[in-house]
Amino acid sequence: MKLRALAAKSLQRVIYQGESLTDVLQHTSILQLSADDRAWVQNACFGALRVHGRLGAILRELLKKPLKPSDKDVECLLRLGLYQLIYQRTPDHAAVNETVQAAQVLRKPWAGGLVNGVLRQFLREQTTVLAKADQIETAQYSFPTWLSTRLKQAWPDAWQAIMHASHEHPPMSLRVNARQLTRAEYQRLLREAGLESFIIPETDMGLSLVEPVPIQKLPRFAEGAVSVQDGAAQFAAQLLPCQAGQRVLDACAAPGGKTTHLLERYPNIDVLALDSSAQRLKQVDDNLKRLGLTARIKSADAADVKAWWDGQLFDSILLDAPCSATGVIRRHPDIKLLRKNSDIEVLQQEQARLLASLWQVLKPKGYLLYATCSILPEENYYQVKQFIEKQTDAQLVPLKTSWGRGEIGKQMLPGELGCDGFYYALLQKLA
Repeated sequence: MKLRALAAKSLQRVIYQGESLTDVLQHTSILQLSADDRAWVQNACFGALRVHGRLGAILRELLKKPLKPSDKDVECLLRLGLYQLIYQRTPDHAAVNETVQAAQVLRKPWAGGLVNGVLRQFLREQTTVLAKADQIETAQYSFPTWLSTRLKQAWPDAWQAIMHASHEHPPMSLRVNARQLTRAEYQRLLREAGLESFIIPETDMGLSLVEPVPIQKLPRFAEGAVSVQDGAAQFAAQLLPCQAGQRVLDACAAPGGKTTHLLERYPNIDVLALDSSAQRLKQVDDNLKRLGLTARIKSADAADVKAWWDGQLFDSILLDAPCSATGVIRRHPDIKLLRKNSDIEVLQQEQARLLASLWQVLKPKGYLLYATCSILPEENYYQVKQFIEKQTDAQLVPLKTSWGRGEIGKQMLPGELGCDGFYYALLQKLA
């Protein structure tokens, strides 16, 4: 009961207070739980947010009137109860009784009767209620209308596949540290630990686990033999040309997955890991230490060149730009609630600002890899197209990959090769 109340409060903070689920799950009350209890809260929250639109439509059918703003925790408790009944196949009596008792933990004993009535009504009428809810597109796909509209315009032949893929549980994807062992050697260690894995296509060092496990169960994780990273994100280091002795900038580096991959792949490069968040740079530092790697770390706005640049040009730059994150919804379902249509134009402006500023610190004949985890052309194809048209010394370098689509850069959609949605474009500065 305590766990259900805690999960309901966590959902309330995401849905009605606009906090990210990642941040909410770092709350002390959750971190103090046992590993199993923490996993239960996490899975319940992720699951309920993944089908947020459908649960909302079901509640509108069952509630005579919306709950008051001060009682949104009760609404979130109902969402969890419905999620258990529909998706987790929890025995009916257990799901209802434990959700009712959780109302006591929320210190709202009056809500017990409401929760009991709503959940039992759903059990009596679920065929009719679900059929009605699924006639509404925002319930059927659990995508907000503004995002559905953009996806239909951008991907008329693929928008449904994108939405289905964004609902799937993502695999636990790994990147083997090439400085320590080969991918085949690490697969053998996994097998010895009773863990099945398969190679992520087109990646040099990527593996996916058949069943996810806590990172502590990954062989030699603490010694830096492996990192957790989606296959699509692993293409960044593969696509950015680097050579020993070169100066490389990772302009938006936190939490450090791509920074460390560059260092694993290209020994003896001089990397500056830059990020506007000093707090998130701590994650970069932690990852570097665990993997036994070295890079310079600096907190600054990458677009404010005067604030951080030492005057020496870079041979290669990775710009993993701030974006809508619409390609990683399966890993972060709260994006569908937190992101707004008006955010896209703001993000476009920030992306353009970063591109223009960082181009100044790139050597002639140097490379800049522009990357986002977005699937919206405004942030990707059109962003790069406009930059090339304005910047006369910028030349697009064709990416020779078997994956991706598009004439300017390569767009991977969610689910392709089992990966997240990502976009890459490689630019070279003319001499």
